[in-house]
Amino acid sequence: MKPYLSIENLTQRFPDGKGGELTVFENATFGVEKGEFVVILGHSGCGKSTIMNILAGLAEPTSGAVVMDGQEVKGPSLDRGVVFQNYSLLPWLSTLKNVTFGVAARHPEWTKAEVIAHSTKYLAMVGLEGDVIHRKPSQLSGGMRQRVSIARAFANHPKLLLLDEPFGALDALTRGTIQDELLKIWGGTEQTVFMITHDIDEAILLADRILLMTNGPFARVAESVEITIPRPRSRTEIIEHPNYYAIRNHLVQFLGKRSKELSGQPMDSGATNRPAPIRIDKTEPTPDPEDLRPGLRAVVNS
Repeated sequence: MKPYLSIENLTQRFPDGKGGELTVFENATFGVEKGEFVVILGHSGCGKSTIMNILAGLAEPTSGAVVMDGQEVKGPSLDRGVVFQNYSLLPWLSTLKNVTFGVAARHPEWTKAEVIAHSTKYLAMVGLEGDVIHRKPSQLSGGMRQRVSIARAFANHPKLLLLDEPFGALDALTRGTIQDELLKIWGGTEQTVFMITHDIDEAILLADRILLMTNGPFARVAESVEITIPRPRSRTEIIEHPNYYAIRNHLVQFLGKRSKELSGQPMDSGATNRPAPIRIDKTEPTPDPEDLRPGLRAVVNS
């Protein structure tokens, strides 16, 4: 049985300006289950944002397919909501109208009062209430603008929510606050989420699984790491969980070393294109945070 979101042998090539082609990534094959929160990690140039644009229907792959809920993804759709790093709000509309604009399109049968009530509810969920919802984006801080983007995306009830480094431009304190709010909303909606980030700690906090990409060109999705830390999670408590540094060290080692070593290497004959599923558990009482090996058991499922 196929997963809810199925990415099948996705390959992207662009002209290299010299009469040839540049293969950014090839044969990317992985799945995302309904209600799952999946994060993808990899160095710049490996094609993460290109994959995101293909999932959003904003770009077409050179080859391969994306199938969601039994239907192939072709072009943009209200079934897929996107939160970008640069907020992407309509500057001439108020905070509230930036949300109601999409909600009204999603639910044309609703009355104006229903649309406003629904939109106000989701703005309140990200901490935006009162007079602030009538301000224009230019009158909001960066953190507030991103809250509006998140509220707008969730309020439309998309089947798939795509987050493209949504907190990258924020300061650490604001970033942490909005991460908490994102987890709170996601926990209540069971939304399917696919997210790009460069922040390892953010990925561990938010994700059910983390997909690891090798370096480009000829990048591929090499591993799928299960986050073996129970929910609910908080930023201050997950670092005390025995699996935290085990997982973190594995991610650091992959991004710092193995992503380059595996870069551009052809797959073994007969090997699957799917990333190796990896589950990391602590097995000894005091692991060394500086070393991946002591105190760990990495299980690679066939």
